Amino acid sequence: MIQAISQQVTFDEFIDWYPENAEHRYELHNGVIVKMPKPTGKHSEIAGFLGGELFLLIRQRQLPYFIPKECIIKPYHDKSGYKPDLIVLDRLTINSEPRWAKESIITMGKSVRLVVEIVSTNWQDDYALKLNEYEAMGISEYWMADYLGLGGRRYIGSPKQPTLSVCQLINGEYQISQFRGDESIVSKVFPEFNLTVNQIFSAL
Repeated sequence: MIQAISQQVTFDEFIDWYPENAEHRYELHNGVIVKMPKPTGKHSEIAGFLGGELFLLIRQRQLPYFIPKECIIKPYHDKSGYKPDLIVLDRLTINSEPRWAKESIITMGKSVRLVVEIVSTNWQDDYALKLNEYEAMGISEYWMADYLGLGGRRYIGSPKQPTLSVCQLINGEYQISQFRGDESIVSKVFPEFNLTVNQIFSAL
């Protein structure tokens, strides 16, 4: 369960506060510093597998993208800051980011080609809070990898089952496609990405 540090702070105060070499990940949610749940082994395995597959695709296709080790996304307002499980950035636009070179902070949606969140016990943040923020920033694609089927029924249906949701920005709003089992992921950012949900969630 997420443990919150109940003190209203701004984004810059959050960045100044952030512990160096922190053992845990922290995010800023509506002005409150939140300690994120420690990833399980499976959570980390899926994130690493997806990062590896996307890296290979970027190299093979010679795409102008890269996957940073660390990154904080700052929405347009001053009350939130997120550390995604996986993010793909655009080399062609990153030089326009005012805080990237010194702080690894992303402030513009056009710098981001893809964000991936591996859904865990704080699933409400991924399905509601972050989805709305990433949409408002204009991030072109957002994946929610819910390998345990934790999301609410209004998000992943009933009966609940492992689901990978792909949110694609169309006319300023996310259109959501859901994939399960042996269905292959369909991505506009990575059209050659043809792994199935089972392959991703098995990390094979």
